[in-house]
Parts: sequence; C-alpha cells; structure tokens
Amino acid sequence: MKLCILENDLFDAELAARFGGFGGMFQRLFAQAGADNWTVETFNTVQGQYPASYDDFDAVLLTGSRADSFSQQPWVLALRQQVEQLLQAKKKLLGVCFGHQLIALCLGARVERAPQGWGAGRMHYQWHTPAWAQAPGRSSIALLASHQDQVLSLPAGATLLASSAFCPVAAFTVEQHVLCVQPHPEFVEELSVYLLDKRRALLGETLYSAATDSLALGHEGLAMARLMVGFVEGSL
Repeated sequence: MKLCILENDLFDAELAARFGGFGGMFQRLFAQAGADNWTVETFNTVQGQYPASYDDFDAVLLTGSRADSFSQQPWVLALRQQVEQLLQAKKKLLGVCFGHQLIALCLGARVERAPQGWGAGRMHYQWHTPAWAQAPGRSSIALLASHQDQVLSLPAGATLLASSAFCPVAAFTVEQHVLCVQPHPEFVEELSVYLLDKRRALLGETLYSAATDSLALGHEGLAMARLMVGFVEGSL
C-alpha cells in the first residue's frame, strides 16, 4: 500500500522537534496499527507541495491544521480544489480534524465554528457501527480532540460512525472511499498537554482543568488507526 499524506500545517520549531509534524505522527501510528509495510510520502500543502499525480497512491490522508477549513486563504482554496478532484475520482480518502471538515465541506455539509466552543482533551463518542470487522461489538470510543470548528450536518450519502452531544458528526464514511474523523487518533497525551497549556487563557480555567484532567483516562487512538488501516486495505 502507498499512502499520500497531505500535511496541512507547519509546526513551530519546538513542536516539530518534539513530535516531528503530522506526517511523522501518522506514519508512526499506522506502523503500530499494522501498516509497517506501507510506503508513505508527505506533502506540505501550506508550502504548496502536492504530488505530480495521485495515480500511484492507494489512499490520501488529509491532516489537521490550525486553519479553518472554510478559510479563504489561497492555500486552503487550492487544497479544496485538490479534494474536489479526488472525490470525483473516488480516490480513497482519510480526513482528520481539519481534513474531516474540509472533505465534509466539499461534500456539501455545513461546517462552522462550534456554537458550544472548543473541544479539548479526551472526549468520549458513541460508536454507531458495531458490525465493522475491525470494531466488533464496539459501542463507544474515546479520542483526543482539539478543535473549535465542527461539521454541523452529515454530508449527503454519508453514514454516521461516531457522535456525541458535543460533536454530533464526530466520524463518518461515504461508501468505500471516504473515512473522516474529527478528533485526533495520532495525538499523544504530551501533545495535548502542550496545546492545552498554549491555549490556557483562551480556553478558560474551567475547560482547561477539565481537559487536562481527562488525559489521565487514556485514549483509543490506536484502535481508530486500526480502523483506518483496515479501511484503506479494504478489509472492513
């Protein structure tokens, strides 16, 4: 399998030194999830990097970003054009956080600032598809989140995978070619702590404390990654 990662952010020097960027985090996570034989290439869309062709790739992953998916920034608009073409071609797509939102937006869904504010820390979601081969009997999943935007309506033709009262469209799929998830399976607790500390004043003490305390409960990012690997390899 050959995966194209469209990396939609540039980490500052401290963050990059500690975690290596979204592309590196996903590559490590997927290897842990059983995709250690995949070939992975990463392109940074903020810097205008794209593959010359997607034909050689089995799937494309869109990462998170500090940007809004509905932004009018030139690089975001260029990325939207790429995603629209990939959707038309029914290339297998994975979207996480910003990527989840951008794909949903290209599918006609409503994506805006979340009226309830920031989602941060460990968040718990109801799982709606317990019959999936990679998730037999699963009824819930806990993942690390960091977002102030949300998909507010399920795209036409999509199947809802996960939701919560806070985030009604937390994950969805479209047939066998789109799998999107709002929270971050690639996050580790240390990265969540870094982001929470950086945004402490913005979040307010109540949310900051609750989100920080929630990290002690652990998360199921690896389980979500196994679902993503299974989706790409067609074993779901």
